[in-house]
Amino acid sequence: MPQTLSARDILDRLVAFPSVSRDSNLPLIDWVEGYLAEHGIGATRVPSPCGTKAHLFAQVGPDVPGGLILSGHTDVVPVDGQDWTTDPWQVTERDGRLYGRGTCDMKGFVALAIAAMVQARGMDLSRPLQLALSYDEEVGCMAVVDLIHAMVDTLPRAEAVIVGEPTTLRVVTGHKGGTGYRVHMRGFEVHSSILHRGVSAVMEAARLIQWANERNAENARATPGPLAAAFDPPWTTLHVGTIAGGTAHNITARDCHFSLSFRVVPGDDPETWCAAFEAEVARIEADMKAIRPEAAIHLDRYFALPPLRPERGGRAEERTRRLSGDNGSHVVSYGTEGGQFQAQGYSTVVCGPGDIAQAHQPDEFIEIDQFKAGAAFLDRLLAEMTA
Repeated sequence: MPQTLSARDILDRLVAFPSVSRDSNLPLIDWVEGYLAEHGIGATRVPSPCGTKAHLFAQVGPDVPGGLILSGHTDVVPVDGQDWTTDPWQVTERDGRLYGRGTCDMKGFVALAIAAMVQARGMDLSRPLQLALSYDEEVGCMAVVDLIHAMVDTLPRAEAVIVGEPTTLRVVTGHKGGTGYRVHMRGFEVHSSILHRGVSAVMEAARLIQWANERNAENARATPGPLAAAFDPPWTTLHVGTIAGGTAHNITARDCHFSLSFRVVPGDDPETWCAAFEAEVARIEADMKAIRPEAAIHLDRYFALPPLRPERGGRAEERTRRLSGDNGSHVVSYGTEGGQFQAQGYSTVVCGPGDIAQAHQPDEFIEIDQFKAGAAFLDRLLAEMTA
């Protein structure tokens, strides 16, 4: 007889895998696939192009349309430079909390979903329950598209998706979309006393960053549209998170690298924002080349995440509200894989245990009461699927 682990035991196993996005998640996937197989649940891998990572999906119940997908990501953010008081790769129970990297975001939900799949295997479900585990959510939510396409091609189409990001089990029906660029400014070095003969990559980067500041100010002053009004803030934001460049204080910088990202409210078109940014890049690059033809700006658009739009009469919202008892109106400014599922035609909501305020923090935790509430939520889901 295979050993049936509790959701809490499964969480211990998952957290012990340091599945940071920059590293492989295959040891975690190996364990999940093996555990499901022990309980008679076949799973399918979708390897990454480089072969060092993989998505995983599985199904229990009848092979008919109309089921439900429980979606979670297996990657976590790094712990580098964070001041942890516990071992981030071991679940530590203390003061009503479970500490460890990913306990909140979002291995807590993944553990509950795996436990629910094993429980459902022995039940007479009227519709299938599907599990979707992805990689690289924390670095742009792009890779999940391959997982969704594989599920569409392989499994009967589900009528609803619950993405179990931490929402304290509130039903989130909308979130911002996003896109981001890695920007490489290529200047020309001269002594700073004759800077007019060179091109400073750092100072030209500052022009682009100031353009972003000005757009933020304009957006903040504008009256938000009806879809944007519920968000905090209710406008599209532009952000530069990292920047590096230059050689010395008296040399015009040859190189400058920075990242610029957009969090786009529903109602705004991400492609319109990209076109505006690229037009400004072209204008500044022309000024740089007028001084030194060797100067250039190179762009790498490394992610594009569609927003999650509230659905009128959506099956995912209807089912999740019924199960959770939450009838409030909730949207969030962070992005999730829910936008990608919705873009592929799935009715989608975001709802999971834990508080997003704890995500990515040192001493990340999930309240034990929240973990138990998540288990009760999925118990109600399984009871409904057998009715």
